[in-house]
Amino acid sequence: MVHEVRGVVAKAKGAPVTLETVLVPDPGPGEALVAVQACGVCHTDLHYREGGINDDFPFLLGHEAAGVVEAVGPDVTSVTPGDFVVLNWRAVCGECRACRRGRPWYCFATHNATQKMTLADGTALSPALGIGAFAEKTLVAAGQCTKVDSRARPEAVGLLGCGVMAGLGAAMFTGEITNGDSVAVFGCGGVGCAAVAGARLAGAAKVIAVDLDPRKLELATQFGATDVVVASEGDPVEKIRALTGGFGADVCIEAVGNAKVMQQAFDARDLAGTLVQVGVPTPDMRIDMPMIEFFGHGGRLKPSWYGDCLPARDFPMLVDLYLQGRLDLDRFVSETIPLDGVEEAFHRMERGEVLRSVVVLGR
Repeated sequence: MVHEVRGVVAKAKGAPVTLETVLVPDPGPGEALVAVQACGVCHTDLHYREGGINDDFPFLLGHEAAGVVEAVGPDVTSVTPGDFVVLNWRAVCGECRACRRGRPWYCFATHNATQKMTLADGTALSPALGIGAFAEKTLVAAGQCTKVDSRARPEAVGLLGCGVMAGLGAAMFTGEITNGDSVAVFGCGGVGCAAVAGARLAGAAKVIAVDLDPRKLELATQFGATDVVVASEGDPVEKIRALTGGFGADVCIEAVGNAKVMQQAFDARDLAGTLVQVGVPTPDMRIDMPMIEFFGHGGRLKPSWYGDCLPARDFPMLVDLYLQGRLDLDRFVSETIPLDGVEEAFHRMERGEVLRSVVVLGR
């Protein structure tokens, strides 16, 4: 059986997205059909539309989603129809060298659905991050479905599927923040605010939010920032040192994806401090520094992929914290929009007006 649904498609580089009829097949071996309830509008979707990921147009956009499993393939046992799930793009294989070494959060061969979703004329679609959830239904690998408590609000917990998890994990897992640490977060959009929240959950005593936009700094304080630095008003590195007894922060998190900001984060660390880069740079960006600075400052420089999370382990735990009132995922939802509102949501995101616009589908 083929399911005819509506979906948001990017047909050409830089062109506005359009709402199209999408044909979704029944799940085959290892696959699951998910009725999408909510999906966040993420910068990564815009990168796909702009050709910044690859040129495999047309793309079925959307990947930061929650919904209900509608059907599964004949060999699937990890989820069953009726399960409330958060979708993820790290369906670990269990067989690659990272998985075999007990580091599945670095899995090099994550699974996606084998069958293709298509346009009505049969044109194969490339689903964003192997998910394609700006659609009423989507087909994914069963391992991309993580079952969580069904009492959770889909608009909020779906954001764990990408940006919010990236920020939380950059602090809690990649940065390995512990009780009493001082932390500086550079860039306070959705990922950066999640890093602020993650730092507080991990026990940081001081969390310094750094951004050019005072509006974003105000949001960061709502997520637990203890201090703010307006990056355009003086040297943020010196301000961070002044807030940390002259030493610098134990952990600096770069959540922008910009070489100049990364240099600031590198310099703002205490000796032997940790720099975590979770902001995604463009391919042309470069870092240039004297080797003696790299050697002399010590510490660790750690890129963070998806917050070094393991969805099966981390999503249920974080949803439990949300239901307990200890992790305010609702605050990330700036607005809810219909499926045909994605293009305008991209523009609001580019103007810095929202943390997350979230598409809400029928349920």
